[in-house]
Amino acid sequence: MHENAQAVGNAWSIARLPARSFSMNRQKGALLREGGRVMSTQDSLTHSNESPPETLLRILTGYWPAQVVYVAAKLGIADLLKDGPQSSDALARATKAHAPSLARLMRAFVGIGVCAEDADGRFTLTPLGACLQSKVPGSVRAAALMFGETLYQAWGGLLHSVQTGETAFTHAFAVPIYQYFTQHPEAAAIFNEAMIAMTTQVATTVVAAYDFSRFHSLVDVAGGHGTLAAAILQAAPGLSGVVFDLPRVAEGAKKYIEAAGLTGRCTVVCGDFFESAPDGGDIYILKSIIHAWDDEHSVRILKHCHRGMVPNGTLLLAERVLPAQVSPTGAAQAVVLNDLNMLVTGGGYERTETAFRALFSAAGFRRTRILSIQAPLGFSLIEGVRA
Repeated sequence: MHENAQAVGNAWSIARLPARSFSMNRQKGALLREGGRVMSTQDSLTHSNESPPETLLRILTGYWPAQVVYVAAKLGIADLLKDGPQSSDALARATKAHAPSLARLMRAFVGIGVCAEDADGRFTLTPLGACLQSKVPGSVRAAALMFGETLYQAWGGLLHSVQTGETAFTHAFAVPIYQYFTQHPEAAAIFNEAMIAMTTQVATTVVAAYDFSRFHSLVDVAGGHGTLAAAILQAAPGLSGVVFDLPRVAEGAKKYIEAAGLTGRCTVVCGDFFESAPDGGDIYILKSIIHAWDDEHSVRILKHCHRGMVPNGTLLLAERVLPAQVSPTGAAQAVVLNDLNMLVTGGGYERTETAFRALFSAAGFRRTRILSIQAPLGFSLIEGVRA
């Protein structure tokens, strides 16, 4: 259950507008938030020369390109093009698709920048399209399948969630998301693959932004297959680690840790974070866990970390921080849309800096700082120490 709770919260911004809808102004600033004061300037979005109705129409048709990418991922178009250009007729034969319709799909693929068409009418992958190949570094194919199938259907029930407070996923599929993936192993496999890929991207920015070398023992609570823990251990050679998750996740974690060459430095411990957490760590990290739960359950999880860690131990959450006041920026958009994604899928929510401070205090921690790490998915690192 906890692995899927983590996965729900890792969802990328679903309703991003096409790039031409806005012009992006980047202003560089400090990346540290401390004491409740924002010390960084995030990307700001300003409207182009479009009229307000034109901009809204782009928003309303935002699912069009998303579904184009999903269908291409489902058909495996990027894998078919990895060895060189092909015509749409050849692709139709390989995918058993309706040739005239696939040709129209490929034109749309070119239009959104995922493919290019040469003078002979053959298609090649752009760097963007290469990310839709399977089993390559930076692949988002599994994410395209996840967003285009189960989550696409769930978001169709957003009105139900807003009117009732219930999760749209349960309304659409008749069971909660955790139970759904237990009953549908193929969908669960896609979901888990997408989460590993997303966590890999976030892990790169986490290890670049935070100094783990000053610690001795890391505990990754609800660490899934160990993607984040492995990245941290590789960046901090003197650190040992524990990946803590449910028994059904353990086998995948052991394989991942072994493949990363970290068997001698990292162990996998099975358990339930509502019942306990491993003892002896001096830093406990939780990525995309707390926003999947209400305050009562979150405090319970964090208290187990508090009991398990050494005196003066550190707690580090990788979460999105909800602005106290939302502005029309790319960073704010990512957070508020993911907050809605939690409403739609799992019933959790994103929190403000003030809410995190209260949560830490209730669990016996003193929140020390928040680092905005500019991760691909808008994450921050919320740090606290054992009080």
